[in-house]
Amino acid sequence: MGAQKKGATARVSEDPEELARHPLQAILLADSFTTKFRPITLERPKVLLPLVNIPMINYTLAWLESAGVEEVFVFCCAHSKQVIGYLESSEWSSQPNFSVTTIESHNSISAGDALRLIYERNVIHGDFVLISGDTVSNMSLTQALQEHKDRRKKDANAIMTMVVKQSKPSPITQQSRLGTDELFMAINPVTKQLLYYEDKAEYSKGFISLDKTLIADNPSVILHNDKQDCYIDICSQEVLSLFTDNFDYQHLRRHFVKGLLVDDIMGYKIFTHEIHSSYAARIDNFRSYDTISKDIIQRWTYPFVPDVLCGSSAIKVERQGTYRASDVTLSRSAQLGSFIFIGQGTKIGNDTKISHSVIGERCTIGSNVTIEGSYIWNNVTIEDGCQLRNAIVCDGVILKSGAVLQPGVILSFKVVVGQQFVVPAYSKVSLLQQPTQQDSDEELEYADSTSGTGELRSDKLNGDIAPDLSETASELGTGGVGYIWKVFEGAYDEEWRHSVAPIPTDKLVKLMLDRDEDEELLTQDGNVISASGELKTVSDGNGSEDDDNEDSRDDYVSFEKEVEATFLRAVHENVKVDLAVLEVNALRLSYNMASVDCGGAIFYSMMKLAVESPHNSASELHRNAADIVTTWQKLLKSFLHDIDEEIEVILKFEEMCLESAKEFAALFPQILHLLYDKEILHEDAILRWADEKEGADESDKVFLKRSEKFIQWLREAEEEEEEEDE
Repeated sequence: MGAQKKGATARVSEDPEELARHPLQAILLADSFTTKFRPITLERPKVLLPLVNIPMINYTLAWLESAGVEEVFVFCCAHSKQVIGYLESSEWSSQPNFSVTTIESHNSISAGDALRLIYERNVIHGDFVLISGDTVSNMSLTQALQEHKDRRKKDANAIMTMVVKQSKPSPITQQSRLGTDELFMAINPVTKQLLYYEDKAEYSKGFISLDKTLIADNPSVILHNDKQDCYIDICSQEVLSLFTDNFDYQHLRRHFVKGLLVDDIMGYKIFTHEIHSSYAARIDNFRSYDTISKDIIQRWTYPFVPDVLCGSSAIKVERQGTYRASDVTLSRSAQLGSFIFIGQGTKIGNDTKISHSVIGERCTIGSNVTIEGSYIWNNVTIEDGCQLRNAIVCDGVILKSGAVLQPGVILSFKVVVGQQFVVPAYSKVSLLQQPTQQDSDEELEYADSTSGTGELRSDKLNGDIAPDLSETASELGTGGVGYIWKVFEGAYDEEWRHSVAPIPTDKLVKLMLDRDEDEELLTQDGNVISASGELKTVSDGNGSEDDDNEDSRDDYVSFEKEVEATFLRAVHENVKVDLAVLEVNALRLSYNMASVDCGGAIFYSMMKLAVESPHNSASELHRNAADIVTTWQKLLKSFLHDIDEEIEVILKFEEMCLESAKEFAALFPQILHLLYDKEILHEDAILRWADEKEGADESDKVFLKRSEKFIQWLREAEEEEEEEDE
């Protein structure tokens, strides 16, 4: 329990009718309270950074308006002038039935400070939505709000509802696809009450400790590591008064949520609301910036997508997920890949290749430039022969001819990279010198706002005073301007974990090897051994064989879904096959599956994608399957090591044709032939499958009969080979 301020009283209305008369309100925290976006956020507030060419805060405000919120209080501290100026000049200043009011403070360094100040202003009059300005969502609030209100009528201590969704972390990196650490939550499955929250687990222990009273007081508890905190909270007014009463509540999750969960005196409760088909995610680091940008381009956030938010007349959606402004100048020889955005007034030169990238407005891109998986903001100049892979390039940057940005590079505003210069992987480059001391997110959640230094430096850059760059040319090559920030000791792992670049293969391999070693130390004959040597039994061995079989089936269903999600992510995000193999292998270890299970799950995912892709005829479905198999054959082959495993793929395909993908039934022989041509299935496997089917019931020979011509052709070819050998 925090240090309590005596005599504090909550201004809370208990009259339900009075509460109902108040418009739905929201508190939007405009400051990022994190150092993870430095050096960019030293010059511009995080909520104004472009997300697929639209300021982040626009997504949040557009969602709040659509969700029925009528009054939003935007709290801003660092770069407050920029935030206030933007909002006053934007459409949000004049929306009917939707007011946006800014609250400014230069002394707040945490979310706790912000909420204490808002409490003092006495502007919140009922339940409210608490959210940060870097959140993207399209969920409806109706059900979550109703659940919250219904609980409040029965239990006045139910003061907060957290929105969560399913998102299983990678078993290799132990982080989510958003780059956040694996989150453990204990939830009562009946009441949905949150009982435990831990986002900083000590993996070296090999287990998590729960308070005995938690188990004793709740007849049913499920410990999850497959939930994502969406950072959308529905709060009662007591939440604000609690921050005022407890000055050591700074961080919303680390201090406030965890503090309430262990406080057995006041009895306040937090509940969860899980969303399923809707989207909600927060941009916490560069990896989540990359992931959410891709989700927007792939329209998972609809209707909050560029062509809707900007207007269909300004942005057109074309084939393969390409968004293009009407006045883009594009050379005929330029090659545009899938899932890209190109903003107004941008010019692209000869033989330039762009894929899985966002290009902002008024950019000039020369000839023979390669841009993959990168984010180019506004007014950027990229001269001939440059190469950019998985990088972020801020406004006004100039890349001189032949410059190369290796994966994970961040170029802050107006940096100049010299001719032929190679910026090393994960480098952060700025016109501002690197601070001499490293800030800690543990100590300063809103580190960008400290003392106003970030805003002061930004004003210098935008005014007549410029930083001294006389000694920086050597850092960025001939004609280069800017400082390359050094990675602090011990922080390198965070760079590649939170980068826009895919995690390097060598890092994944090392993590897998370390994981295997840890499992060998922690597991012994079905028991778990803690780091201290304490033996903890996993299973008492009393379960029936039927229960074991049922658990096995459930495990395989979950495994298959995880493999499918991994495969689809690889397809949509252009992940390299080698990385996809590592991810599937990690799932295999996590679920204790065999290689053949991986092969079956991958094949299922490939065929399911083919069925779900647009097609109007059997021939188009066959073309879909052929394209997918051709592209991802190496992934499938990685898990088919012998004839038995190849036969399992055929059996899996039979099962699909009878149940989940009946459209393929008429194409069974053609797909079998395709797999043979691609050397995924070999002659011996197909013929052995046919031989084993001969003794089966007639109902089980349907696909064998349809494949008779192909099987006969294989047998004749085999006989000819034998004759030639003789």
